[in-house]
Amino acid sequence: MDLDYTPEDLEFRRAARAWLAANVPTEPRPAEVQAGAAFDKAWQRRLYDGGWAGVNWPKEYGGLGLNGVRTLIWWEECERARAPGYERFTIALTHAGPTIITRGTEEHKAAYLENILKGETIWCQGFSEPGAGSDLAALKTRGEIDGDYLVVNGQKTWTSGAATAEFQELLIRTEPGSERHKGLTWIICDMSTPGITVQPISTMMGESDINATFYDNVRIPLKNVVGEVGGGWSVAMSTLAFERGNTFLRDQISMAGKVERAIELARKTVTADGNRAIEDKEIARKLADLKADAMGLRAMAIMNVSNIDRKGQPGPEGSMVKLLVSQVNKQLMEVVADLSGQPFLDYDGTRHSNEWTFDHMWSWVLTIAGGATEIQKEIIADRVLNLPRSR
Repeated sequence: MDLDYTPEDLEFRRAARAWLAANVPTEPRPAEVQAGAAFDKAWQRRLYDGGWAGVNWPKEYGGLGLNGVRTLIWWEECERARAPGYERFTIALTHAGPTIITRGTEEHKAAYLENILKGETIWCQGFSEPGAGSDLAALKTRGEIDGDYLVVNGQKTWTSGAATAEFQELLIRTEPGSERHKGLTWIICDMSTPGITVQPISTMMGESDINATFYDNVRIPLKNVVGEVGGGWSVAMSTLAFERGNTFLRDQISMAGKVERAIELARKTVTADGNRAIEDKEIARKLADLKADAMGLRAMAIMNVSNIDRKGQPGPEGSMVKLLVSQVNKQLMEVVADLSGQPFLDYDGTRHSNEWTFDHMWSWVLTIAGGATEIQKEIIADRVLNLPRSR
């Protein structure tokens, strides 16, 4: 791809920068679950009204249909303006919506896509279970066909945003006696359906927006199945490709900004010997390595969006992005923790009390969320490098 910006690209950057400067909220996102969801809905609606919702969604489904370069430009400007992220719209915008666009029926598209872009419906993911997290094919939540419905029983866990979500992308086992990848079904679940119980799980960050979700004879219309009954594994792989190809794109872009803020912290921090931390050769080396890593991640982002432009949807290369974002972020947070000293421990349970501390704790979560590090390595070995499977 041509790495030079066209005059039209530069004009797009100017327009994005101007709109963000005038519209990015000045108040922080509230920590309380319901208030945080309301903040996210308001921001998504502001994006929609301003003509900036679904930047990489196809135009025929309400998006801007931007190519990879302009999507990168948009996220660079969002990072520069410190604009809110997807937050509770992560699932809806980066994989549920794209999955419906590529695998859903016209009825599904008409019923769900516009409401996502307008900020009216939050989605959550019902994939992981207590015994089936990274090993998704081990899931046991079952669905039995009863007339025009699937009756669902079981449990999901780590369902971020379930308490405020209107809908869920739900993966269940619908073929009795089936194992592993066979007999699964991807279905749209209305979270207001009777029989659904959501229980919050408190995290070490002080948040309670992650949940355990229980299903007790939950009746979901068969028309909500995306793909075919029993064909859910293929649809789920599309969902996970979108998740790893789209969800971590801003994380890639944000890494450069985080590194620059860490360098500035090192310039301001005075060590015990009275010198600036940046003058310490070992600290300077670590920060230089991290800056190089951030530049490498941006190069990978360019490669990734170029591949998506050519192929139409993300491929397994997204696992390389996920793996490296997790690793670099964790290394960065360790350097920042060493730089910060005692103030790093000042944390009242909200990300805004100490953003570095929140990011440090989140760096551990990121090695598991969206697919554990070990699983990403397996995918890279199997689907990118075509290495033989271990016995």
